[in-house]
Formats: sequence, C-alpha cells, structure tokens
Amino acid sequence: MRTRTTQKPKPTALEKAVALLARQEQSSAKLREKLRQRDYAPEEIDAAIARLEERRYLNDEEACARQYQKLYEETGMSVRQIEQKLLTRGFPSSLVRASAPKEAGRDERDLGAALRSLRSRFHAAASRAKMKQFLYRRGFSYGICDSATSAFLEEHPEYLIEENESYDE
Repeated sequence: MRTRTTQKPKPTALEKAVALLARQEQSSAKLREKLRQRDYAPEEIDAAIARLEERRYLNDEEACARQYQKLYEETGMSVRQIEQKLLTRGFPSSLVRASAPKEAGRDERDLGAALRSLRSRFHAAASRAKMKQFLYRRGFSYGICDSATSAFLEEHPEYLIEENESYDE
C-alpha cells in the first residue's frame, strides 16, 4: 500500500514570524533577516513586521531593555560584552545605550562579575598579567581588571605565579 506524500504549503511570512517569536524574543532587524533568509518577499516581510508591531508582539525598545536587564542581572558578562551581544542580536546601538542601567553601582557590579569570571576560570597558578588579559578580552575596563585581579589574588595567593621583573638574562 502506497502512502501519499503531500507537501504542506509554505507558511506566510506572518505565520513564520509568529513561530520564530514563539521560540525566542527577536529584534525586528533579526526577525527581518531570518525571514529574508527563508525567501519571503520584502513586501510580505514588511507587512508581517508592521502587523506584529501593531499588535504589540514586536517592540524593539521593550525587548532590548528586557534582554539587557536579564543579562546584566543574571550573567557575569561585562557591560561592554552585554552591549556587543545585543548589537549582534540586531538592536540599534542607540537602543542598547539607552537600555544601560544608570545606577551608581555599575562599577561594583562589573567588579563582582569580573571576580566571578576569575573564580570560574582560574583553579591553578597563573600570572597576574594572564588574569588581567582574560578579563580585558571579556570587555572589562582596565581599572576593573586590575581591581578584580588584586582581590582574587588576595583570596587565593597560591594561584599567583611570580613574574620576572627583569628581562636581562
């Protein structure tokens, strides 16, 4: 007995956009890009995004603020790293900057995040310079890298490898 294979019709851009948003919150730019990759016509994409914005399913300002706050509170990422991640998610730089917390304790938060990063990465002896480079590559400022490394080495002095001060040998 043969089974009949029928192909499902391709969903509309609006249906596909809703399905993508159901899985994960998207910026309008990222959603537009994903629909374009799936070969939807530009007019159909524009209409779908306009409809989603009209129905308040898609709002870049609110989404960016929510994602920034979540990354800021729940991760050990530096503020620069969070901002870069949101830019790659398709949010405009003006929205990303506007979503940044204005609180005075931002440096304290970054210091805590840097310390958590060091604690999770370094479980054996390493040079102070290596620790600072590790943090700097993750977007922490030089001052935060220096402070976090000093605090970490106060907690774990056994992890410090003494560096040669002299290069004359």
